[in-house]
Amino acid sequence: LWPWLLASSGLSALVQLVTLPFFPDSPSYLLIQKGNEEACRKAIRKLWGEGDHQAEIDDIMKEKVAMTSTKTLRVLEVIKERSLRWQLYILMTVMTTLQLCGINAIYFYSFEVFHTAKFEEYLIPYVSLGVGLCECLSSILCSALIDRFGRKVLLWGGYTLMCSVLALLTMTLSLQHQVFWMHYFSVILIFLFVIFYGIGP
Repeated sequence: LWPWLLASSGLSALVQLVTLPFFPDSPSYLLIQKGNEEACRKAIRKLWGEGDHQAEIDDIMKEKVAMTSTKTLRVLEVIKERSLRWQLYILMTVMTTLQLCGINAIYFYSFEVFHTAKFEEYLIPYVSLGVGLCECLSSILCSALIDRFGRKVLLWGGYTLMCSVLALLTMTLSLQHQVFWMHYFSVILIFLFVIFYGIGP
């Protein structure tokens, strides 16, 4: 079953490969990069139907003017630029915490936790698949929540809940040989951690 499951990802790539030539180019790409206004109008009509789309073309033209007036900075220039210092700090903090939040450790040790929880050997890959599915579904849920609550709330909330879950998971793994139901609580905590990771960071 696993070879078929891995091969199924090629199906979506094949669908994209077959259908992509029939999609129009991006209107902004045609106007800004190529400078072809007629092709831009044609792409807009194909995407949005017939009608007066001059307002959209004017917006793209404004974007083109803004891009030409903006200086492209090299990496070293971005680091030295004082006006971008705080944005750079925030970006570095978010990316560092994303790498060190513990999600890789959870995925690495989840198999062992499931094994200790007395799951049958043939069921463990499916439970692991369920963990991955949880992350996928929580990421979809995040896209719906981000407009309502904002990125900052989801980041703070996600990291706070993840820290709480990791603290509880450390406790349950320490007590798993003394209290029999701690194994199952650890499994629940792994699922919760992955959900909070998908919703937050």
